[in-house]
Amino acid sequence: MFKSLKEAKIVYMGTPLLSAKTLRSLLENGVNIVAVVTNEDKPKGRKGILTPSPVKEVALEYGLPLYQPHRIKEDNAWLKSLDADLILTFAYGQIVPEEVLNAPKYGCLNLHGSLLPKYRGAAPIQRAIIDGEQVTGVTLMEMVKKMDAGKMYAKKEIVIEENDNYTTLQDKISEAGTSLVFDYLLTYLNGELPGIEQDENLVTFAKKIEPEDEHLSISEKGEILSNAIRGLSEEPGGYFFLNGEKLKIYSAKFVKEEPKLEVGTIFEEAKKLYIQLVDGKLEVLSLQMAGKKRMDGKSFLNGARAVLGAKLS
Repeated sequence: MFKSLKEAKIVYMGTPLLSAKTLRSLLENGVNIVAVVTNEDKPKGRKGILTPSPVKEVALEYGLPLYQPHRIKEDNAWLKSLDADLILTFAYGQIVPEEVLNAPKYGCLNLHGSLLPKYRGAAPIQRAIIDGEQVTGVTLMEMVKKMDAGKMYAKKEIVIEENDNYTTLQDKISEAGTSLVFDYLLTYLNGELPGIEQDENLVTFAKKIEPEDEHLSISEKGEILSNAIRGLSEEPGGYFFLNGEKLKIYSAKFVKEEPKLEVGTIFEEAKKLYIQLVDGKLEVLSLQMAGKKRMDGKSFLNGARAVLGAKLS
């Protein structure tokens, strides 16, 4: 029997910022993380500077043993030496092989950013927003060979507010995931938390966001466009083409009304920047032209009035 999470030897696997926030909270509260596994450093920005993942930055800050296998499927022999009680993953970003799943004494658990069995897969947070869902959440689940298909041990619901985007919802998911760990992990380790099998009839999938998904369709209805913009913001950012260059839209507000201009036309009304849509207009609140700084709609109008009347595609 474990009396606290300070006693169990836990290996933490994750990569992005939401996972790093959870890792930091676990460490701040004395959870015994014996090692961290994250993806390799990746080139960022125009200069392609190799940049560590947010999870790696936390691991280095706390002086934790760190592993960055190129493919964990092929490079995992080091795991045996850690003698882990449990592996906890949160948005690691690689498929974890069976030899890793079977290594810890008490198995592997995953924090998945949806209310399973809905939105199994790579992009549950983005897809929930893009699909116009009003509620999502986090599931503490058993890791098995089949993707996101294991037993569910606990869930926490999160309301998706109208002004939520991918970035703000990630913060909520991270916080909810952290609370699930503190509320249920010790009970699980002590064999007192029965899992529930997922209903395969209710399964939906959240496929990865591909580069082509970032190109917004000007012919879509306003509500669909608005959800897509929110689901892609702040990263990677949805875009239209303006005169052959990308115009990223980070924040916008849809106003339903009869269209007055040709669809895709950029126009000004009451000192606000709008785009004409098929069923209304889109007030652009935050945007960025290729090679330029991000700015609000009013600033864009002040510096680029020549674009008024131009058409987006």
